[in-house]
Amino acid sequence: MKRFVCVLMAAVTASFLLCGCAGKQGDTLTVLNYGMYIDMNVLDQFEKETGIKVVYEEVPTPEELYTKYKAKAIKYDVVCTSEYMLQRLMDEGELAEVDFSAMNNTKGIGEDYWEMAADFDPGNKHVMPYFWGTVGILYDPEKTGGEIDSWKTLFDGSHAGDIIMQNSMRDAFMAALKYLGYSMNTTDVNELKEAQKLLIDQKKDVQAYLVDEVRDEILAGNAAAGVVYSGEALYACEEDPSLAYCIPKEGTNIWIDCWGITNECVNMANAQKFLDFLCREDIARANFEEVRYSSPVTAINESLTDEEKASEALVPPSKKLANCEIYKNLPVETTDEIGELWKELKAF
Repeated sequence: MKRFVCVLMAAVTASFLLCGCAGKQGDTLTVLNYGMYIDMNVLDQFEKETGIKVVYEEVPTPEELYTKYKAKAIKYDVVCTSEYMLQRLMDEGELAEVDFSAMNNTKGIGEDYWEMAADFDPGNKHVMPYFWGTVGILYDPEKTGGEIDSWKTLFDGSHAGDIIMQNSMRDAFMAALKYLGYSMNTTDVNELKEAQKLLIDQKKDVQAYLVDEVRDEILAGNAAAGVVYSGEALYACEEDPSLAYCIPKEGTNIWIDCWGITNECVNMANAQKFLDFLCREDIARANFEEVRYSSPVTAINESLTDEEKASEALVPPSKKLANCEIYKNLPVETTDEIGELWKELKAF
């Protein structure tokens, strides 16, 4: 998730322009997605091909997407977000059941990715895979003294003042929990407190807690290593081939972002047309080239260059995924506990 800064002016501009050309409600599709997570040209193409006007809005994180959606100020037809937030929406009855097998282009999505989605959407009844990837460490081998393969790099004090952590409670706790040998989906309060202690002890060594800026700081040579999403790592390594990306041996988050149709959807047929359109090979390719995250569409994977296939950020080796997990929607009491521990950590 995933995982880009929402450029407010771009979002407002896109929504304004698209709203301005919208017709009656049944001819309009209201879309909620992460910022900079689609090729905006494909929205224009969808409008031209179908006559359906798109009202497009962006948010930076799953939590903010949930808040915006649940505020009910706007009725969204389709949403794209991360697995644990989709699970939460499904648990609350917010997503409609969809027969994806009846669509023309969804067959182009590889079976492995439907299986990943089925981990939190049994029977693949509610969501359609869009992009997937991992969370890992982007680093400069010259600054770290060579290759790294463990979360230890961020916690052993060897690069004090030269590391950047994600400014996200789940991602920060994930790194600590996996390093300690625990599940990132643990509900054990003692394990969570142990992870918090590790993060507090680490805090003196952390240069900053950032989100998408991590990539740019390392590209600029301002830090030795930082926690990033794989698409950010791919971009950075393409910009500067001397940089490297590591999926820590202790395991990490393997994530999959998906689209779902809401129960508030005004026109189910239009929403299904949009999701099927996104799976069409030319559209999936345009989005892949724009976003640079791993695509679930088979044709895109089969056409990767040798350089792209060699990228651990884009095509992670299966052995590196052995200890990885997908985020689960945690019980409310656990989410609240992590929230309080995170506040204590940031205030320390």
